Amino acid sequence: MTTTAYPRVQPWRFAHHWTREQWLQHILIGLVTLWLLIGVVLPLAPLVSRSLSDANGQLAGAANFVRYFRTPGLAWSFGNSLLVAGVSTVLAVALAFGYAYALTRTAMPGKGFFRAVAMLPLYAPTMAIGIGLVYLFGKKGLVTTGFLGLGERWLGTAVGWDIGLYGPVGIILGELLYCFPQALVILVVAASLADARLYEASHALRARPLRTFWTVTLPTLRYGLISAIFVCFTLAFTDFGVAKVVGGNFNVLATDIYKQVIGQQNFSMGATISLLLLTPTVIAFVLDRLVQQRQAAALTMRATPYQPKPSRRADVLATAYCALIAAAILIVIGTVFYAAVVNIWPYNLQFTLRHFDFRAVGGGGAAAFWNSVRMSLYTALIGAAVTFVSAYLIEKTKSLRLVRSAAYFFSMIPMALPGLVIGLAYIFFFNPRQWVIAGLAVPNPLNFLYGTMAILVLANIVHFYTVSFMTATTALKQLDAEFEAVSASLRVPFYRTFWRITVPLCVPAILEIAIYYFVNAMVTVSAVIFLYAPSLRLASVAIVNMEDAGDTAAAAAMSALVILTSVGVRLLYEVVARQLNQRTQRWRVRET
Repeated sequence: MTTTAYPRVQPWRFAHHWTREQWLQHILIGLVTLWLLIGVVLPLAPLVSRSLSDANGQLAGAANFVRYFRTPGLAWSFGNSLLVAGVSTVLAVALAFGYAYALTRTAMPGKGFFRAVAMLPLYAPTMAIGIGLVYLFGKKGLVTTGFLGLGERWLGTAVGWDIGLYGPVGIILGELLYCFPQALVILVVAASLADARLYEASHALRARPLRTFWTVTLPTLRYGLISAIFVCFTLAFTDFGVAKVVGGNFNVLATDIYKQVIGQQNFSMGATISLLLLTPTVIAFVLDRLVQQRQAAALTMRATPYQPKPSRRADVLATAYCALIAAAILIVIGTVFYAAVVNIWPYNLQFTLRHFDFRAVGGGGAAAFWNSVRMSLYTALIGAAVTFVSAYLIEKTKSLRLVRSAAYFFSMIPMALPGLVIGLAYIFFFNPRQWVIAGLAVPNPLNFLYGTMAILVLANIVHFYTVSFMTATTALKQLDAEFEAVSASLRVPFYRTFWRITVPLCVPAILEIAIYYFVNAMVTVSAVIFLYAPSLRLASVAIVNMEDAGDTAAAAAMSALVILTSVGVRLLYEVVARQLNQRTQRWRVRET
């Protein structure tokens, strides 16, 4: 009896059969995973470690958390954050629901105008919203003083109204304006997916409008409502700018982190509060992911688009409702511009541009503004390229499935990370010249990034990465998979297919991602407040410093520049996108 000896296959020999193209894919996927590890995952480790250590770096376990909750002034901050976030979320989602309903379910005029006005708070730093509220409802505000005494002169009696701005009232008002457009975007998308056949059936059954609302409208919007609630709660709970300007003595977690790190240099307690700030956002993020998965399953049916029919009464009511909210937004944003061009508020209201000369105030002056423009431009260009390439490698390639799944998971994490947490984690990760791992000192090869423009750009890309990644992934999923299949059958390298087919078809999505990065990098403060170097001061940080120093008019002027820049870039994008769409349509007409 003879036996056949089979050669033993070595695992490493499988790599020998990889083609050059597969090797390139594997290397690129590995680089994507590596940058996500460095930018997102690994910085969280020293943050957790620091929260469990004392001021000398010795392991203290949960002592910092116990001390936090035993300190009355600090312990109240957690409840205060929950309070203002909860109230702001309810108000923002409720008002946005009515606004979205008016935009999508009525035939009211001026929808484009109302939609554009509702988006204005997205282009303003949250400190600017706080400054606008101060000039309206502060001790010398327009409303508080009865429009600078004009009401008393005309009516013969005081008409001022002091709402008690500094504290929970001011924070809730600011967060309401900040969260409103975020909720509106989600609810408008959800309302646009309504099935007209359900309304036709309800009309055929002669159901009353209120019954149609409860049995048809609300069920179709429930996932959008839940998602809007989670998003708004996360934004309001973690925001720093509004609370910094109008919080007064009402402490919240975000301002506590700033005071512990900047004011007291207590990094261990700052890390502890960061984890407390992170916990509710992680819970909200997980619940939101679960809701969106169920929503995707519920929208597999083919729905007929709903076309609202004119109704004089409904259209008038919808117009009035939207006009009131739009007026409130315009008044707050307009007040910021007004405060920036009057001489001395409220004593000399003559027009002047002297507040735009930042040489007389601190904060970095005009250089801070141009640093922000430069940082935002780098963030937009690098962020859009990195995000789209990463999404393509994760979504369209077939190699290293487990690694791609891990990279996708890492891409979702930034959505749950507040900017302050990212900034503080980056201090612990990039600043030390050496890491201590298992008692061994290891040189930090990334220390050279600390204090440079590169770390600011990286922080912004990570902070806003998840939304951009999901935008790119959605655009890629809309492309027919046969592009890659045909290219593979013709032995066309994947990178050539990517450059000649995928990128041109996804140019609108890439531009949208770039604009998203630019605008958010211009207005954000939380992700960079701990990371900027004295030679690289930024506009949003300058607004905080000038407001701290009492130079509120100069802070308003800087806010006005940021708003104008963000809106101007967005308008430029709209023009470019329209030209690209027209060119694409002409190309399709010629092809057909």
